[in-house]
Amino acid sequence: MLSNTSVNGGSGTPLLEATAHRDGEETSRESWWKKLLDVEEAKNQVLFSLPMILTNVIYYAITLVSVMFAGHLGELELAGATLANSWAVVSGFALMVGLSGALETLCGQGFGAGLYRMLGIYLQASCIISFFFSIVVSIVWFYTEPILILLHQDSAIAKQAALYVKYLIPGLFAYAFLQNILRFLQTQSIVLPLVVCSAIPMGIHFGIAYAFVYCTSLGFKGAALAASVSLWISLLLLAIYVLRAKKFEHTWKGFSRESFSSILPNLKLALPSAAMVCLEYWAFEILVILAGLMPNSEVTTSLIAMCVNTEAIAYNIVYGLSAAASTRVSNELGAGNINRAKNAMVVTLKLSVILALIMDLALGFGHNIWAGFFSNSAVIIKGFTSLTPFLIISITLDAIQGILSGVARGCGWQHLAVWCNLGTFYFIGMPIALLLAFKLKLYAKGLWIGLICGLFSQAITLLLITIRQNWTKLDIHVNESD
Repeated sequence: MLSNTSVNGGSGTPLLEATAHRDGEETSRESWWKKLLDVEEAKNQVLFSLPMILTNVIYYAITLVSVMFAGHLGELELAGATLANSWAVVSGFALMVGLSGALETLCGQGFGAGLYRMLGIYLQASCIISFFFSIVVSIVWFYTEPILILLHQDSAIAKQAALYVKYLIPGLFAYAFLQNILRFLQTQSIVLPLVVCSAIPMGIHFGIAYAFVYCTSLGFKGAALAASVSLWISLLLLAIYVLRAKKFEHTWKGFSRESFSSILPNLKLALPSAAMVCLEYWAFEILVILAGLMPNSEVTTSLIAMCVNTEAIAYNIVYGLSAAASTRVSNELGAGNINRAKNAMVVTLKLSVILALIMDLALGFGHNIWAGFFSNSAVIIKGFTSLTPFLIISITLDAIQGILSGVARGCGWQHLAVWCNLGTFYFIGMPIALLLAFKLKLYAKGLWIGLICGLFSQAITLLLITIRQNWTKLDIHVNESD
């Protein structure tokens, strides 16, 4: 009779050892994959981000569709509506997005800390602040024509733009409140209703715009008014949802005078948050203005405008992940889970790089098709092709800084991010853009290379802020006595 040793080849328990070896390899592979990407966290963030991406793109499309309807009335109307929309974004809509950023800190950390009642208080305080600034912006918008003429815009186009902007004023107030409610829901990870409450108004917006432009005496003015009406419909849908849904019984207790005492803490975060957003928006618009000062300005301006619009669309897509980073980090910080907050940030950064690479590949292989949507001119398409490699770099950097900006909002570091954006865009990016574009005569390429330098500096600075800050000693911005 053979012994166990003989049967097993003289080595004790090799079958058990082989099994243990395979288990060790599987565990090692699982550990390696987990180190590469926390699958569960990534899955949750993707499910969170997709509705946010759709919502942002839809809100962006509402005003864009109105511009398209206006553009079909004639070249002057197209130029006026396009200029008005750009002016409205940089002077009003971007400001409202920034002001609502305070809620990403306050409501996010409050929800994580279990201070649910305070979320409704913060929402009301933020709406009061947004309402005040909407009044200020509205007054500025009434003087759009002289402001645009002062900026050396064509007088006829400036007059049309001023007319268009006046009918966008009601929409500004709706957009301001809309952004606040959006952040209120976002910080509670309630995002699917946002898609519904934006998709329905978007669906009927085509009918409203058509009716106002072609079936009434409003004409050109009707395009802007249609955008305002659709934004108000979206706001009312969201407001009704918050007031009626039982899931908000702990976070929305109704209107309260206590919200006035939260205005100052909110304002301390809202103003730097608004400055963060506006400084970046303005940098892109300055590039378009500078392009108009170059030889063959018509082509150069078109190219830079195409790049800016492409970058804006890419950023709107990445902003869903930025919102995920802000929400996850602020929720975990509020709950006192520092390590989970850091892990969420790392996962979002990895996802942003993957998403940026997908967009880069799509643009790299389909740049001619994409350029064809903007123009049929062979000169424009060829020029866009030469700028595509630089655009790919800027989209990647913008994706990374977008996530780090979201982390900054979640942690309440808006005051640091303001100085970062000011320094990197206006003291690094813009001077390099001017030098390369005008002195070295690289023109459009020079402008975009300067922007890349600004984005690279911004991403590195935000990364250093994130790494150098002591997360264990963060000043949590919420408490029950606010």
